[in-house]
Amino acid sequence: MIDSFRHQGLRKQLIKHLASKGITNLDVLNAINKIPRHLFMDNAFVNFSYQDKAFPIGSGQTISQPYTVAFQSQLLKINAYDKVLEVGTGSGYQSAVLSLLNAEVFTIERQKELFLKTKKFLPTLGYNCMFVYGDGYKGMPKFAPFDKIIITCGAPFVPKELVNQLKVGGRMVAPIGDGDVQVMHLIEKISETESKVTTHGEFSFVPMLNDKNSGK
Repeated sequence: MIDSFRHQGLRKQLIKHLASKGITNLDVLNAINKIPRHLFMDNAFVNFSYQDKAFPIGSGQTISQPYTVAFQSQLLKINAYDKVLEVGTGSGYQSAVLSLLNAEVFTIERQKELFLKTKKFLPTLGYNCMFVYGDGYKGMPKFAPFDKIIITCGAPFVPKELVNQLKVGGRMVAPIGDGDVQVMHLIEKISETESKVTTHGEFSFVPMLNDKNSGK
């Protein structure tokens, strides 16, 4: 697993690009600068690893556009030792960013093939998370409550069970919409019965899966 000077140079260019698009959180930029994204890519796309684009990773899923990863991470406002639930492990790239932000990462994936692959792969790069195979709509009640929750796939609505697993004072970032384009929502939990919701632009994600519409 080689991370060459060329790869590192391409990452520095990517960081400049992300900064020019409004990513100002230096911890997020530094994390993305450290992560060898090319190692998360299928061989067919490895030469395009540091373009600001999403690419297929198999099982009908994608590795998110770096800007999207940076935007969601910045919006979460991760503090060191935050307990973070990630819904949609995918390639593990977002999990790696969260890990480098010193979060305690709990990540759930519905696609079994991806779950097994990423659970094995991420620790080889030094990123250690709690991996769970299951339905993201249900979250991880056993490990709740969480300081932060991030959904990395398009949900048709804000899952109530996930809001219930968020600590008071916590933040959840979720792309909401059942078409090809979703609107990024920030849900801030004010009390056990009240949340503040703001929207932060349009993005495009693969759909969020549950037990009824995913393969085993």
